[in-house]
Amino acid sequence: MKTIVPPNLPTLHAESFFLENEKVFSSINSEGGELSGDAARNMILKNSRIKKLIMHSTELELFECSDVIFENCDFSNLEWIRGSFQRVIFKDCKLIGVNFAEGFLRDCQFIDCIANLASFSDTKIKDVQFQNCRLTGADFYGLDWKNLGFSGSDLSESSWFKTKLAGLDLTGNEFEQIGLSMELLRGLIVDQEQAITIARGLGVIIRE
Repeated sequence: MKTIVPPNLPTLHAESFFLENEKVFSSINSEGGELSGDAARNMILKNSRIKKLIMHSTELELFECSDVIFENCDFSNLEWIRGSFQRVIFKDCKLIGVNFAEGFLRDCQFIDCIANLASFSDTKIKDVQFQNCRLTGADFYGLDWKNLGFSGSDLSESSWFKTKLAGLDLTGNEFEQIGLSMELLRGLIVDQEQAITIARGLGVIIRE
């Protein structure tokens, strides 16, 4: 897989992150705080580090994020519809039920994150890596992807309907059930045990 370009972080200054329509944050180092249940549009966050921020059930429409590290943040049920993320790292974050639908992600890394029930429906993804993440029930419907990688992650009950799978390598990950479009299955890379799981899910009877 192509090497992912890391965030470019210049000298940072301490500043609290808050929500405000069309607000631009640049080169900030923010730690702590809670912004749950709020909403904002057209915000820009760039060249920054955000730690231990809590944003539950928040709506951030048309959010632009570049060269940012999110660490130990809790973004459960956050709506990031049509957001743009470039050179962004999510590390040790809770992303349960997060909605990235119709967004754009490029050169992004998800490391040791809990992203059960997260949605990447109709999202454009290029050069993105999930490492040691929990993605149980995650939705990858209609995903437009290039250079997408998974390692040590749990993809049980994730759904990939209407997504082309040729070249996607799921070896080294686990899933007990997975939803795939049979007509787009060609070229998917799996190990023997995963192939049996997929076959059973498609109704194939396997005799031992």
